Amino acid sequence: MDSAAKDWIDKFIAHLKYERRLSPLTCKHYRRDLEAFAAFCDETAIGKWSGVDGESVRAFAGTTYRRGLSARSIQRRLSATRTFFRYLLREKHVKRNPVSSVAAAKHKKRLPENLDADRMARMLDIKGDGAIVDRDRAMLELLYSSGLRLAELIGLNIGDIDRHDATVRVTGKGNKDRIVPVGRKALDALSRWHKSRPAMAAADATALFVSNRGQRLSHRAVQARVTYWAKCQGIDSKVYPHLFRHSFATHMLESSHDLRGVQELLGHSNISTTQVYTHLDFQHLAQIYDKTHPRARKKD
Repeated sequence: MDSAAKDWIDKFIAHLKYERRLSPLTCKHYRRDLEAFAAFCDETAIGKWSGVDGESVRAFAGTTYRRGLSARSIQRRLSATRTFFRYLLREKHVKRNPVSSVAAAKHKKRLPENLDADRMARMLDIKGDGAIVDRDRAMLELLYSSGLRLAELIGLNIGDIDRHDATVRVTGKGNKDRIVPVGRKALDALSRWHKSRPAMAAADATALFVSNRGQRLSHRAVQARVTYWAKCQGIDSKVYPHLFRHSFATHMLESSHDLRGVQELLGHSNISTTQVYTHLDFQHLAQIYDKTHPRARKKD
């Protein structure tokens, strides 16, 4: 495609960043998917966005599938391209959205993994003293206590924790704020970290969780600490930061059966995103049924 056509991708990303106020990571994913589509247009001699039609979009989906991309990734690329063409329509750069009638093959929906309550308790039973141990204990307790996303955790500042009200103010997707309860054990861990934090953070540092250099922790740093503690605590499955959020949602739903409440706590804009946890809840109930119901128990 010519440079003028590719400039529209930059304009669209700026629109996402400044008008829709999407996160830098989301903008990065949009750019990656649109650049993949632009590269396909180059391969097929499509020089302008107005030259894209439904047939070429279907060919793009088919080509990426043959190259080994999953159905989920193809859906994401088509979604990004569809949103991009809506923007081009709004700007009157094209006359139609060629992606509106194209759908990728449906992918099999995977249920979120989670740690059961016993294994989560073992994961969080961190022993030891020192600033780094206090910090890690507070991070992991808060991830599980409040069901935070990784980006939400590392974005927290000191002032976001209200220990008197036992709440945390979180900035989620789309820069939307929500206030989430913090459990007693997480508050205790945060209190210990508050006392240890000056040994690692500068006096004017605002980040709640910092590295041993005094800087705000990165995504990778938190992931590395989670992996480290999972190994130390003898957890025999893969553990990653988002697993704490899945476990929080599953355990809350199993206890309360309040789907709307869990939706609010997680900060989901659409309840269909939260409904995936109802399948997990059903699995839990089905296991209890199989073990206890007289007509369901297998004969020895």
